[in-house]
Amino acid sequence: MQNTSSSRPIFSILFAVSFAHLLNDLIQGVLPAVYPLLKDEHHLDYGQIGMITFVYQMSASIFQPVVGAYTDKRSHPYSQMLSMSILIVGMLMFANAYSYPMILFSVFMVGIASSIFHPESSRIAFIASSGQRSLAQSIFQIGGNGGMALAPIAVAYIVLPRGQWALMWLLVVPIIGQFVAFYIGTWYKKRLIRQAGTSKKVVKVPDLPKIKIVISVIVLLLLILSKYFYVSSITNFLQFYAIEKFGITDVKAQVFLFYFLIAIAVGTMLGGIFGDRFGRKYVIWFSVLGAAPFTLALPYVGLTMTAVFIVIIGLILSSAFPAIIVYAQELLPKKLGMVSGLFYGFAFGMAGIGSALLGYLADKTSIEHIYHICSYLPLIGVIAALLPNLQRINYVEES
Repeated sequence: MQNTSSSRPIFSILFAVSFAHLLNDLIQGVLPAVYPLLKDEHHLDYGQIGMITFVYQMSASIFQPVVGAYTDKRSHPYSQMLSMSILIVGMLMFANAYSYPMILFSVFMVGIASSIFHPESSRIAFIASSGQRSLAQSIFQIGGNGGMALAPIAVAYIVLPRGQWALMWLLVVPIIGQFVAFYIGTWYKKRLIRQAGTSKKVVKVPDLPKIKIVISVIVLLLLILSKYFYVSSITNFLQFYAIEKFGITDVKAQVFLFYFLIAIAVGTMLGGIFGDRFGRKYVIWFSVLGAAPFTLALPYVGLTMTAVFIVIIGLILSSAFPAIIVYAQELLPKKLGMVSGLFYGFAFGMAGIGSALLGYLADKTSIEHIYHICSYLPLIGVIAALLPNLQRINYVEES
């Protein structure tokens, strides 16, 4: 859909939501970054490591569509403050979890916080976009990716030298998030009050048959599956892969993960810009399928080229997500919260299932073997050809 809005995005809110996303996902990113420490201190195998991610991702995924559908009918301006409060409790428990069941329960709480945070935050980014939706979604998403990128650095220099208890130092992050969430919630509350005093808003929906919309949503979900299965292999097991294959230290392995996550942050921003300019369908297609040559080659290259390839893969793969979210929101513009919750939830769920399956497979075979298998996942991107070009679709108004 072409942007016909002459107004500018509300950048103060977009940057605030992005910063809140950074703080939220910095804590989320601490979980996989601390896995080598947990593995040594609690004598865990790869299957148990994968199960930690599975529990976290499933708690974050299952509730997101429910939260989104609920807030479509009844918005809660200060829901981000609630998510930050739950995040504080989850991290407090995680820092003091000295048994495997306690670790699982604490990451479950962290996942619940994430399920509350993302749907309404994505809706706020959509509202503040003033029509530049891919740009707004990428600004929102780059905050989360930046937080994920900072997590391994924080773990390497704050937590690893001191041990699991040092996670307590990171509680300052969601505490700061409370203040940012209050600022966003105050703006959103005023916006809702203004909307309540006006007539019912007319929404433009794509003039497509329902079956075409359903097929398009299924295609987008399959693309999410391929992307997040592969991303899960990197975020959860790259440290172990680099340590085992190249004999580097834990800290250097964290730096490799940092390279990948920074590349994801940059690629997300580029994907948002190109999605508004060239069309979201083409960005989606290039992003998922374009990473295939590099994922196929990754298991066969040395240390230096591994660093280069994971940066390239991160840049290409990450450019799709803002376009996928906005494309789905434009398919179903009357259900923004449900759509955002469904896609964020599905992404987290696929990452969790992927982590559990890959952890089990790594125990049965080897860490290196899972990268041979995952290297084929981006080839699924060819199905993006089935997506209609929304820039050429007529839109009809519905109340």
